[in-house]
Amino acid sequence: MTGHEGGEGAFNAFVQARSAALGRTAYLLTGDHHLAEDLLQTALLQAARHWGRIHTAPEAYVRRILYTQNISWWRRRKYAEVGLGMHDISVAVAEPELRMTLEQALSLLTAKQRTALVLRYFEDLTEVQAAAELGVSPGTVKSTTRQALARLRVLAPELADLIGVN
Repeated sequence: MTGHEGGEGAFNAFVQARSAALGRTAYLLTGDHHLAEDLLQTALLQAARHWGRIHTAPEAYVRRILYTQNISWWRRRKYAEVGLGMHDISVAVAEPELRMTLEQALSLLTAKQRTALVLRYFEDLTEVQAAAELGVSPGTVKSTTRQALARLRVLAPELADLIGVN
């Protein structure tokens, strides 16, 4: 880290204040607790290296690293998606049967599709904001989200109320 104003102390305060929220996002992106920890550590390490130029908007910077790094790992390793586990999804979905169905369905999406859904519906970003985070066009976000929702409709029709199917 550099000797700029705020330096290491500001970075440490940021990590302490935002790690839980960033960790939840990483978990939703990866579907695996250990991969989420690795993803968050990777993102925070990159943020620490560039803190001097990103300290005014560090959360957006770290979130973008999370999104892009997750897709990069998925492409490179083609790792098998694993179940999402109960602890983080339980915040969003209270009914146990629905939560299990949602976990199973999300585990069948590609990393790119899962990322689009997390950005749009968990992070509540617009298509334009999600596109900016991912460095793609809004049309790409729109089509990926549409594909992910269509896939969920096929894989888990019982989620119709949750994903907005009449």
